[in-house]
This record gives sequence, structure tokens and C-alpha cells, in this order.
Amino acid sequence: MKIIPAIDLMNGEVVRLFKGDPKQKTVYSDNPVEIAKKWEDAGADMLHLVDLDATLELGENYEMVKKICDNISIPVQVAGGLRDIKKISAVLSFAQRAVIGTIAMELKESAQEQILSNLVSQFGRDRLVVSIDHLDGEIVTHGWQRNTGTKLLETTNEFVRHGFSEFLTTNVSKDGTLYGPDISSLENVCKIGGTNVIASGGISKLDDIEHVKKCNPYGVILGKALYEGLISIEEAKRI
Repeated sequence: MKIIPAIDLMNGEVVRLFKGDPKQKTVYSDNPVEIAKKWEDAGADMLHLVDLDATLELGENYEMVKKICDNISIPVQVAGGLRDIKKISAVLSFAQRAVIGTIAMELKESAQEQILSNLVSQFGRDRLVVSIDHLDGEIVTHGWQRNTGTKLLETTNEFVRHGFSEFLTTNVSKDGTLYGPDISSLENVCKIGGTNVIASGGISKLDDIEHVKKCNPYGVILGKALYEGLISIEEAKRI
């Protein structure tokens, strides 16, 4: 199981939000590159970079995202505002993986399945991560601001049928809360054949990582607990 620190960016700063709410923001650093190097040196397997400004359509941190990728050697997956093929392609020119959520859901809902399949053919299934963000089992998009009404497991199975294998799942009600992960949903998603699932949201202590590991995911994202010093990458790696 890969240990993946998150770096969420707003206005060029490293922040964490409470349940995805930009009005409930904590700033942890004004030097994202320094933080990225810190997590790399601590033994992180990969970084999860999120451009929250792009996600929420408030601007973008593209140059900072690129700068971080250029200054570290571990793999990076980039998320946030990647809602057209041009942006996805641009990010994949310097990052290992692109996380797509809103565009994937919109293509699925508008019955443009062929475009979804073409994305896999064009970029490779291992480089596209579908973000199956949900609010207690119902998929949400546009920075968690819109509830699609579609179900988590049903949606994941549909993307598997279109050739996707890499997934990131977050229960929005857990993210940034330190309330503990949504083990039930994670366990069910991880049971779907042909998937590599990254768990995100709610991690607060080492026991949470132990519980996540039992679901056999591809990786786990560490956010607020890491920045608050409640757990360390070194401790998580030992698990």
C-alpha cells in the first residue's frame, strides 16, 4: 500500500479544507516546493497535488504544480480542474498521473462513452485516475459542490467497463475532519475486480491506516493528520 501525502494548493499556499469548504481553510505553508521535498525525503511513495483554485473555478496554480513536479523525483498525480483533454494532456507532460472527476462524470452522464474509452487509449489506463468522490455513497462533482445522485459502486463498475483501472475515492463528509475513514465504502470499492483504489479522507491516527490496509487498496492519502503532526510518513510506511 503506497503512502501518498496530499498537497492542496490555494493562492500558491499549502492548505487543508474542512469537508471541502473553502470558507473553512487552514494554511500550513507558503512554500509548496519545500513541503513537497519534505514529504519526499520522509519516504513518500507518491505525491497527490490538488489545485483547489482550479477545482473551485477561482483561478489556478498551474505553474506551481509544474514547479513542484520539476523539483522532486517521486511520482506525482495531479488533480483539480482537469475538465478538458487539453488540460489533461498538459499535466501529463510533466506529471505521472492525472486525476479526473468532473469531466469523467459529465461524459458518462451525457452518454459520450466513446470519448471515455478514447481517453484511456490516448493516455493509458495507468496514467488516468478517476476521482469517485461521494457524499455517503452518492457521487459529487465540481469540487464536491454538485450531487449527481448516482451511486458509488454502480459508477465505479461503469468506469471499469470503459477500461479504467485507477481510482481515488473520498467520502466528502470525512475529508479534513480527522473523524476516521469510511471503511465500509472503501471495502466495497476495493472488492471490484480490476481496480487499483486509493483511499482518502478522515485519516487521524495509525489505527486508521491499519484499518484501511485491511481493505487492500493501492494506496492511502495522508492530509490533515500529517500536517497536524498526528502521524508521520515514517510511521505509516512501517505499517
